[in-house]
Amino acid sequence: MTTYAIGHIRPETVNEDVLRYIEGIQATMDPFGGRFLVHGKEVEVLEGPFPGTVVVIAFPDIERARAWYASPAYQELLPLRTRHIRGEVILVDGVPEGYDATKTAAALRAAAGL
Repeated sequence: MTTYAIGHIRPETVNEDVLRYIEGIQATMDPFGGRFLVHGKEVEVLEGPFPGTVVVIAFPDIERARAWYASPAYQELLPLRTRHIRGEVILVDGVPEGYDATKTAAALRAAAGL
């Protein structure tokens, strides 16, 4: 199942470290099958406050996403971003093909006795 690395980031400035991070990140993802789905785009906020932007990277599965993040290559590159860009990063599995939210609602309804 596809796993997504999602970053909610709030860049404060573009500098040499940030540029080196952006230039180097793809090479750290390639051995793990990672590919950008969202990167460097403006967000359109429809509800609530949302400072910053979003980065979404797809990996073939959670094991490869975790291995990428923990890899020596990425860990060496990571401080170039974290020293200059505030944000949060999460890993989350996607849903399988054919996912039906009504089934999730039915299970939640049953579990809550509603």
